[in-house]
Amino acid sequence: MDQASASQTSESRDSLPGGAGAGTEQFHSKSVSDRSKVRGRGRGGPPNKKRDMGRSEWSKTKPDKRRRNDDQQAAKRQRIDRGDAPLPAYATQFSKDDIAAEERRPKKKVAVLIGYSGTGYRGMQFAHDQKTVEGDLFKAFVAAGAISKANADDPKKSSFVRCARTDKGVHAAGNVISLKLIVEDEDTVQKINEHLSPQIRVWGYERTINSFSAYQLVDSRIYEYLIPTHSFLPPHPSSYLGQKIAESARENDDEERWRSRQDEVEGFWEKVDEEHITQILEGYDADSRNVLERALYPKEGNAAAPAPSQNKESNRIGEELGSIRSHEATEAFLNSGVNENNRREIEEFLDKIDKENASETQVKLMLEDYDNDTRVLLETALLLREQEPSRSAASLACEAQSSLTTKDKNLPTIAEGIKKLRAAYIAAKRSYRISPARLERVRSCLAMYEGTRNFHNFTVEKKFRDPSAKRVIKSFIVNPKPILINGTEWLSLKVHGQSFMMHQIRKMVGMVALVIRCGCDPKRIAEAYGEGSISIPKAPSLGLLLERPVFDSYNKRAKSEHGKEAIDFSKYESEMEEFKQREIYERIYRDEEKNNVFGNFFNHVDNFASEAFLFVTSGGITATKAAGRNSGDKDVSIDPALESEPENETVRNGEGEEG
Repeated sequence: MDQASASQTSESRDSLPGGAGAGTEQFHSKSVSDRSKVRGRGRGGPPNKKRDMGRSEWSKTKPDKRRRNDDQQAAKRQRIDRGDAPLPAYATQFSKDDIAAEERRPKKKVAVLIGYSGTGYRGMQFAHDQKTVEGDLFKAFVAAGAISKANADDPKKSSFVRCARTDKGVHAAGNVISLKLIVEDEDTVQKINEHLSPQIRVWGYERTINSFSAYQLVDSRIYEYLIPTHSFLPPHPSSYLGQKIAESARENDDEERWRSRQDEVEGFWEKVDEEHITQILEGYDADSRNVLERALYPKEGNAAAPAPSQNKESNRIGEELGSIRSHEATEAFLNSGVNENNRREIEEFLDKIDKENASETQVKLMLEDYDNDTRVLLETALLLREQEPSRSAASLACEAQSSLTTKDKNLPTIAEGIKKLRAAYIAAKRSYRISPARLERVRSCLAMYEGTRNFHNFTVEKKFRDPSAKRVIKSFIVNPKPILINGTEWLSLKVHGQSFMMHQIRKMVGMVALVIRCGCDPKRIAEAYGEGSISIPKAPSLGLLLERPVFDSYNKRAKSEHGKEAIDFSKYESEMEEFKQREIYERIYRDEEKNNVFGNFFNHVDNFASEAFLFVTSGGITATKAAGRNSGDKDVSIDPALESEPENETVRNGEGEEG
């Protein structure tokens, strides 16, 4: 592959683990001053930070393979010292006799076309002690005889290379790996699939040139993101963000323009409150209703909120809830009255009987070890769990305690009210149908990403002046026809880009959703390409899937110059569509219906009492800075429960395919 092609098609990276600037011999031949230039910090960077390189410069460098291998061996020794399993979860160690007895068969370099549902997997890429897509694939290759027993302990022996990495929970209808396989048997693909779960499929393979690398020769990638249309509803007026948006519009003389951008959803939440919420509240006595109203209407800046109750306990619960519209609020309430010792007793007891898979007789014997009061508490928790198996130990502890010893006799009644109110809000969201005008806003905002842009605010650990923060987006479109699944309306967004950084697509979707739902001026998207740093929440991983990678440049030369077939997913289109519907789309729809993933995410953003997201108000990016934001912190973790992977899970110093 020529240099220009390598520069264009490779995913950009700051550096490899072995060093950025040069190979070992070249590095040691340099003077101390030259080395300091290579390893010196960039402008504004921390001491000893490697200088950022552009794609062209990176493509001319050679990795320090000796240092990389030394690092890998050191990591292996550390695992052994910790007592970890010496072999990775995906490796198989055969005996010398088994290896010697196996017939030696020729290996061929191939591109394997695959699809998978990421649910239940730690991600695409190999991990030493965790379940990954590559790990299951590698074991299936070995079991099917496509990889010899001699090479079964290490994927590198087969030159295993992925085209695109995906993180925990992210799906792929099409992805490609390149490696050397034994493909003499006509039923090789069938044999491999027999050793895979239905969540992973091998569509087929193509023989390639020996130097083929799925990672180096991919031109671009197409991702799809499915999102419920209720994600574009405005924040509830009583939420923290809802109050700040209205307040900022008035202060910046922008109220008329802000309201015009919310014309099609004006009064949505007020209508829901009037037609549904008020009726539910009227079914409770004055004390219970007061607690529920306090939970519904946070006190800060909300002139319409009811006056604080004289009941200190009710006020405390209401303040802790923050917003009854979120899942976190329900759990906060259930945790609010529980005795810590009772919670711990119940958690430990339930964990014990689950681990031991205890029978009814065994459970009775276990209960005899506790005093009478604790035994009654545990028995009550067990009865409650039989009615609702999915409930947490904390909520079981609270209700068990409340039914026996709590001072607040209204606690079970209020818990019931919270569930009714939350269900009403979820039903209202799912009944929403996006208007053509709002759909056009989505389309026009997505189009603002197209072209070469500086996406330093749309990833982690990237500075504005880092050349690799500039990425090419060929297109970002929304299907103009929403789809209706189980009463919820969904939109399909598709982005075609040369390469993507960590969390980039999810942050791009998150930014568009915030801009539209908050009635923000769309120019805020263009301002995010500037030097200022802002915190953009990344939309849930649930809706993201890799549709397919594109190998146009290689395919043009494959037949004419090398006599090889093109890497083409279209020949497997019918199987892929059936797989997407069954293993990907249905899982996404089912998980959203069961867990309210998008609803919980945006509820938490709306009630996140921080200045982090005030850039979507009429005050603009300066509103965030004026409120005291640390401009260097671009990734605020709003709630670990809403994140699908840890923030520090990066590859190649922060680089990596979207996840």
